[in-house]
Amino acid sequence: MTSPAHPKRQDWRDAAIAAADTAARFIAHEAMSHRTLAWEEKSATDFVSRVDVGAEERIRDVLAARIPGIRMVGEELSADARPDDGLVAIVDPLDGTTNFLHGFPNYAVSICIALDGVPQAGVVHDVARGGVLYATASDGAFLDGSRLQVSTTTSPARALIGTGIPFKDVSQADRYLRQLRRLMPIISGVRRAGSAALDLSDVARGRFDGFWELFLNPWDLAAGVLLVREAGGRVTDLAGRDARLTGGPIVASNGILHDWFLDLLNDPDDTTTVPAPDPA
Repeated sequence: MTSPAHPKRQDWRDAAIAAADTAARFIAHEAMSHRTLAWEEKSATDFVSRVDVGAEERIRDVLAARIPGIRMVGEELSADARPDDGLVAIVDPLDGTTNFLHGFPNYAVSICIALDGVPQAGVVHDVARGGVLYATASDGAFLDGSRLQVSTTTSPARALIGTGIPFKDVSQADRYLRQLRRLMPIISGVRRAGSAALDLSDVARGRFDGFWELFLNPWDLAAGVLLVREAGGRVTDLAGRDARLTGGPIVASNGILHDWFLDLLNDPDDTTTVPAPDPA
């Protein structure tokens, strides 16, 4: 997806970096007492804590001050807002909440600034391990100032693939397991770490050669999609169409392996349907 030039793009990126840093410092402080946090159950397998809400409030305050008029699409405070209309910040204040609540060090702050559904700037701040990954459209992706590049792996036998298990929608479990069974014997390994933002970041930085998940929300994928594309990779839905910020199935790769990856995931004998993004 080609993004039109916009004179404020770098300003938006810098605002997103500042907002993510504010939230990350708050989360890191709260991590010291994660064992005593109260959990609120959003669904049978999905949880939220005051840390998620507090981080999103801090992000909202920073962005509102630095980008007047911007709307928020955030997982906790404004999940029903449209992510593809006007100037929008698509925010996951704590991607990997379950990891955080268990003290498992794989969670991040994810912020994407989008204009009319086109990502302009994105930031993924790795809270537990440190590191700020960021990208601006048509200007590359970076980790703490060093340019990112997807892997150059050409052989599936050498590929390391990330994934997300469909724990929120067990109706997709059978299809997912069929995909996993087709994949496992012919690659070097599969990893599931519990933060889609960091999984996509790992594709952008060449740690993963690919990643797939049967459904992601806008805030799960928005910043990561831009990082992968700006690092030279490819991100689509299962049909090979460019991934959209409205969410849905997602397949990311270094680009070299993408067509092979799609063919493997889309077994012609598998007629199970997966959620699709809303039409524009």
